[in-house]
Amino acid sequence: MADSFAAAREFLLRNRENYDTAFRDFRWPRFERFNWALDWFDVFARSTNRVALRVVDDGGNEQSATFAELSQRSNRVANFLRQNGVRRGDRILVMAGNIVPLWEITLAAMKLGAVISPATAMLTTDDLQDRIDRGEMRHVIAEGAFAGKFSDVTGKYTRIAIGGAQNWIDYAGANSASADFRPDGDTKASDPLILYFTSGTTAKPKMVLHTNVSYPVGHLTTMYWVGLREGDVHWNISSPGWAKHAWSSVFAPWNAGATIFVFNYARFDSKRVLGALQKYGVTTLCAPPTVWRMLILEDLKQYRTSLRELVSAGEPLNPEVIERVNDAWNITVRDGYGQTETTAQFGNSPGQKVKNGSMGRPLPGYRVALLDPDGRPGNDGEIVLELDPPPLGLMQAYLDGPMPVATSTEGKRYYRTSDVASRDADGYYWYIGRADDVFKSSDYRISPFEVESALIEHECVAEAAVVPSPDQLRLAVPKAFVVLKPGFLPNAETARSLFLFVRERLAPYKRVRRIEFTELPKTISGKIRRVQLRAGELQPGRKKSATEFWEEDVLATSAASGPQKSTAD
Repeated sequence: MADSFAAAREFLLRNRENYDTAFRDFRWPRFERFNWALDWFDVFARSTNRVALRVVDDGGNEQSATFAELSQRSNRVANFLRQNGVRRGDRILVMAGNIVPLWEITLAAMKLGAVISPATAMLTTDDLQDRIDRGEMRHVIAEGAFAGKFSDVTGKYTRIAIGGAQNWIDYAGANSASADFRPDGDTKASDPLILYFTSGTTAKPKMVLHTNVSYPVGHLTTMYWVGLREGDVHWNISSPGWAKHAWSSVFAPWNAGATIFVFNYARFDSKRVLGALQKYGVTTLCAPPTVWRMLILEDLKQYRTSLRELVSAGEPLNPEVIERVNDAWNITVRDGYGQTETTAQFGNSPGQKVKNGSMGRPLPGYRVALLDPDGRPGNDGEIVLELDPPPLGLMQAYLDGPMPVATSTEGKRYYRTSDVASRDADGYYWYIGRADDVFKSSDYRISPFEVESALIEHECVAEAAVVPSPDQLRLAVPKAFVVLKPGFLPNAETARSLFLFVRERLAPYKRVRRIEFTELPKTISGKIRRVQLRAGELQPGRKKSATEFWEEDVLATSAASGPQKSTAD
């Protein structure tokens, strides 16, 4: 079992900068039975004394554990959970921050054959009740500080508190449990392992079920995309509770044999993050676009780091950000693409030419196509994944609905991602947007991401989201909701500067016609809810806000003075 996994891993590590060979010759390992924690992690732990996990908090306090220590510690936790009623197939809702017990519990649950359902601490009572009910949770493990969130959450579920909480079982009991763990049977490769609830950018969160191979083994592609090596110190800036945390804070680095590094800050501060990169010898960094946009506000050249690989995921990264980082560190931030429902599907892999703004090429193990609305494959359309056979990194199922499947005009079956992209002559893919986000203006199709990328190149823009705004002549026109960088004023002069700026960079039909300076609605995972912005534009009788400006009005009345800053600056 472990041999075929190890062989696939070694192949990708050996060809980490040889994309053509890796994509052509990689084959997913196939198993009938596999338990990643027992068959890979514990086996690897016996061969090394390397640190597996290093957690640093705001006060500079550090906790670390070697692979061997985590192997033994997770045995104790597994025995403790078994003593408290956790059985194979039981679903466990886990709410914990980036603390060492989170990784212990993840490994322990795998060893037991239980199903983990990660949950962010930002969830409300209604959110938690929904997860307990729809997810049929049998157990909850949470930090004691979060226990109060469950006070009004009904249901029959075991309650275990890390750090203790009144009327909860104390997680500290794991300290006295045996370090000798024996599984109660084999784990089938198809057995469920992780139950995720999506972030719900357009609708109620979906329940995504992954197996004991789809994420642990499937994230070999993520390991390959990031460019991880054995002995790396990898930092993934991500909050627990979301799929990206499992991607790059569990499976990808430990598949490679790298050290996972975490800096637990109470509040994000670019200078402190950059200082931590420098102090703790981080070699590979993964961060979402929001973090990269904040980091480039600092003088990156002042920070001498050990960084070798930089990647971004979650939403497309704007070319302007990539260029700024490369100018400072001579390292290209490599974008990638995947979903909660999959592992990394596309990426700009190490050693390959990077086209700024492209999501890269399909990663080893993924066979993809672009389908138009009529099911015809081409160079433009919805991203779909071949299902005969399916990629190992694809989810097992949605628990609350059918898997979206399309059949092409050629008779092939595909999993539908609901994301739209285009492909250039070199085989690089370019993200256009969610199928729901792309819109037409005067019969031209417009990609919000392309317009947003132009806007964010302006000196005053921190973030932007583009949606259609109703227009009598064109049916709809692009409207930009803009978050300004500190010090810039949300007035007509700033709007005028932006209108003129995008005029020089975009075709006339793509130009922003309306701008509103405001905060952006986001999911609790930090993704922009364009669906909410679109709905607001369609409200009957909607009136312009005090910080909303239309191109025809502003360009007719404003003088050319550029974006305005507050006098405090």
